[in-house]
Amino acid sequence: MQEQQQVAVGIDIGGTNIMIGLITATGERLVEEGIRTWDFPRVEDLIERVHAIATGRAADLGAAIAGVGIGVPTGNSDDGTFHASNLPWKGVVPVVALFRARFGVPVFVVNDAKAALLGEMTYGAARGMRHFVVVTLGTGLGCGIVLNGELVYGHDGLAGELGHTIVVPGGRACGCGRRGCLETYVSATGIKRTAFELMATEVEDSPLREIPFSSLGSKAIDEAAGQGDPIAMKTLRAAGEMLGLALANLVAVVRPEAIFLQGGAARAGACFHEAIRRSMEENLLFLYKGKVAVLPSALPDGATIGASALVWRGL
Repeated sequence: MQEQQQVAVGIDIGGTNIMIGLITATGERLVEEGIRTWDFPRVEDLIERVHAIATGRAADLGAAIAGVGIGVPTGNSDDGTFHASNLPWKGVVPVVALFRARFGVPVFVVNDAKAALLGEMTYGAARGMRHFVVVTLGTGLGCGIVLNGELVYGHDGLAGELGHTIVVPGGRACGCGRRGCLETYVSATGIKRTAFELMATEVEDSPLREIPFSSLGSKAIDEAAGQGDPIAMKTLRAAGEMLGLALANLVAVVRPEAIFLQGGAARAGACFHEAIRRSMEENLLFLYKGKVAVLPSALPDGATIGASALVWRGL
């Protein structure tokens, strides 16, 4: 009798969407399905939906679920919880215990950016690198760090919150309760806020003025920038310059070989990436100039595949 194929359920819980994948130990993505984060006001409802999708698709494949890996903002690998400011479920959520009770298999959780990093490290362009950083640009801004070939978890599993370093004291309000955090300027949400601030203070015509705030996304801003729209170009340059400065400061602390950018906002075009690289180089300590690469991710959805790598590593 042929041995039943084993798959891991990789789950990337984001501020807008949740991606669910069935992925083999070699990184082959057999299934991927997305659902909307805010469609589930109770975390128990979310778990039921994920369980139905994962078990149903695994049965279609004739596969067995070996474990569940979850990437989520503030995911704590030490105690199996998360407490994220930009998600519908408030307070400390015992995510590992809840998923394990429903699935009956080993469950692992990590910060979503660390999940993306594990994907890049295991299956992507960072294979073989011993010192690198992954920055995820979505609804928020996440960061994962590898030094000496090991993922940096920190004392309580929550190291690497680059998005919550303060770059503008007293600046924009952040969901974490403070003001001026990097992610309020450089995440997809922050980029949108900058575009609307510029439209309120600048006089140039822009197709972005026809899009309501609730509908505007970083993709539309990038497309407008590619067509030479001055508001969109100023928006992306401002975000890129701020991120480049933050990366220069990060390099001074961890000295990576490369920095990989993942996420929807990271897929913006030349205007954004040129501003990042120029700003980082201008602000780097002379010891590091010209020595740190800023690269796009080799994975279209590193967090889902990285969450699955949690399972295989944990088992």
